[in-house]
Amino acid sequence: MHPKNPFNKDYNFDNLIAAHPPLKTFVFENEHGNKTVKFANHEAVKALNTALLRAHYGITYWNIPEDNLCPPIPGRLDYLLHIADLTNKTEIHLLDVGTGANLIYPILANRHFNWKCTATEVNLDSLSNAKEIIDKNPDLKDIELRHQQFKSHILEHIIQPTDVFNVVVCNPPFFKNRTDAEQSNRRKFKNLELSEESTKNFGGLSNELWYKGGEVAFIQKMAEESVQFKDQAQWFTAIVSQNDNLKKLKRAINKTKPTEVRIVEMEQGNKQSRFIAWTFQ
Repeated sequence: MHPKNPFNKDYNFDNLIAAHPPLKTFVFENEHGNKTVKFANHEAVKALNTALLRAHYGITYWNIPEDNLCPPIPGRLDYLLHIADLTNKTEIHLLDVGTGANLIYPILANRHFNWKCTATEVNLDSLSNAKEIIDKNPDLKDIELRHQQFKSHILEHIIQPTDVFNVVVCNPPFFKNRTDAEQSNRRKFKNLELSEESTKNFGGLSNELWYKGGEVAFIQKMAEESVQFKDQAQWFTAIVSQNDNLKKLKRAINKTKPTEVRIVEMEQGNKQSRFIAWTFQ
């Protein structure tokens, strides 16, 4: 985990329960005598996120529909901490592509770094939920939401002629189709020795989970569109879930003739992840 990540130590569950009492229902002691929650349980992670956002960032209201992805906050913050290193600036205007119902990147970017944020979303229900989070938290009032009306586009119809962004962030759909997503879920259930009835935390809407051609096709499309906006955004970035996809993605991005392409590795506990970043400036 990034050395500046405040969540790289064990959670203080007493403080978190004080901030959000419903969390108490989900906290238990594991075989090592440490307090924790079942991270495969959607409601447990949702309660933990609510507590973390209240205790650390003063977010008094945060909620997502049952079917939407529930993001792990420490990992999401890690991405932004590495983005801060990449841009090496204090005043940042961030564009979040596909913010989802949870609005997590703009919330963390705004409250942890005081960055200016614009967030896009294709799903109107998710956009409505994100708007409700903003409306119920006055500190988030400066976050701008934009609806991507064209599902076949990513940056086009979103970035306007007068826009200037320091960085574009994106957590793209990982899977190629519903079948891929369901097979991945079944592997997780088996590896964690869970029944499908015991967890809902591996859910997600179709636009959150899959895109025709998977993350490779999505990021390739994003790279193709980024050329049009090379003077309006300093860095374009996207999470890459599969290390094996990096070679294809670097080749595709290099075809757009950027001045630099970087792979930034991230580590959260036993989980390895990374994002790809490119710039024309």
